[in-house]
Amino acid sequence: MSMINGFTSADATRLSASQRRLIERRERLLGPAYRLFYERPLHTVRGEGVWLFDEQGRRYLDAYNNVASIGHCHPRVVEAMHRQSQVLNTHTRYLQEGILDYAEQLLGTFTDDLDRVMFTCSGSEANDLALRIARHCTGGTGVIITRFAYHGVTADIAELSPSLGSAMVLPAHVRTVRAPDAYRLGAENVAPMFAADVRAAIDDLKAHGIRPAAILLDGIFSSDGVLPGPAGCIAEGVALAQAEGLLYIADEVQPGFARTGLNMWGFTRHNVRPDLVTLGKPMGNGQPIAGIVGRSQVVDHFGRSMRYFNTFGGNPVSCAAGQAVLDVIREEHLQQRAHHIGSYLLDGLTRLAQRHQMIGDVRGAGMFLGVELVTDRATRAPAARQARQVVNAMREQGVLISAAGPHQNVLKIRPLLAFTQAHAQMLVEAVDTAMQGAC
Repeated sequence: MSMINGFTSADATRLSASQRRLIERRERLLGPAYRLFYERPLHTVRGEGVWLFDEQGRRYLDAYNNVASIGHCHPRVVEAMHRQSQVLNTHTRYLQEGILDYAEQLLGTFTDDLDRVMFTCSGSEANDLALRIARHCTGGTGVIITRFAYHGVTADIAELSPSLGSAMVLPAHVRTVRAPDAYRLGAENVAPMFAADVRAAIDDLKAHGIRPAAILLDGIFSSDGVLPGPAGCIAEGVALAQAEGLLYIADEVQPGFARTGLNMWGFTRHNVRPDLVTLGKPMGNGQPIAGIVGRSQVVDHFGRSMRYFNTFGGNPVSCAAGQAVLDVIREEHLQQRAHHIGSYLLDGLTRLAQRHQMIGDVRGAGMFLGVELVTDRATRAPAARQARQVVNAMREQGVLISAAGPHQNVLKIRPLLAFTQAHAQMLVEAVDTAMQGAC
């Protein structure tokens, strides 16, 4: 059996004949680079609200997907796309009001200094464009990222995504810093550590004749192990980088659009002022739309000498979906819900740590949580095998999560923003049951 999302399926006999046929067909047609979740992969045929349904009609509570974050097949988004696709869907080289209406609404969620938006189709494209802009504006090539970051899959951005695998060797123009791991480093040490790492990275780039261009950070440090860190802990390091002429690119593809609860955008927790912000994943609730938001001084400097065009980026149907997402977040009070339900989940999972010694740390911001499993609380040795057991056991219970971090020992819990307290309680109970079987 092939590798499945980094996990090896230990028991192929548990797969049904139809599952085996689908897996064999998938590998024959798509090749080995793709990965599947879970040792017994899930065959999904329908989504509705917080639920995914398999081919037998069984429902699964979705506590992982950040694309359909306001709910699978949300009727407002479906209707907006349907209505617009009946009228017009073309590129941005014609005058259209829809893209401008959406741009105004989107920019209205940011501070006044972030006053330009450019549209792409994916978060990878958004980060790629932001990197192009940073290099153009600074004349540099050097980039600072965290040690186990993930920022996308274009050629330039994959080189800034060490979490893609050991074959992804960092190029000479990239330096890494430690993510704000308060559990292992101590909350009081995180901010000075981060600033010192940034200082060292800049100095090392310069020592090798490489002019720094950007510091690129996912504000929730998801791939590093879901590390929200103490509020403000990256501010000193970011300010240092900006004072040295680097542009700060806030990657909001995962923490953005109300995911972190109290803030619409994850970087806001840290009292920092990005030069560029990249958006993606939940932006269209499944419809491909992404983009960058930036300061006009930066974006215009690029645009005056470099033409930009994206055939599908900012098309009318995608903008209609994006507008519907903003409307739903506001009208259904999803930002407030992410804060309240996220706090309920954090409390519930923290209580589980009193019962399960394998839970070393529980952390999160809003509806983005990490539960770090360790084999020994004193040594904090990663419990990667047990994390796999918990993830797969929860899938069998009908609750979907995943794992993250360099050792894949952090339960990555990212519920849909439409979760209620009842859904949150179901999730906590599923973690509890799965933990009882982990060894």
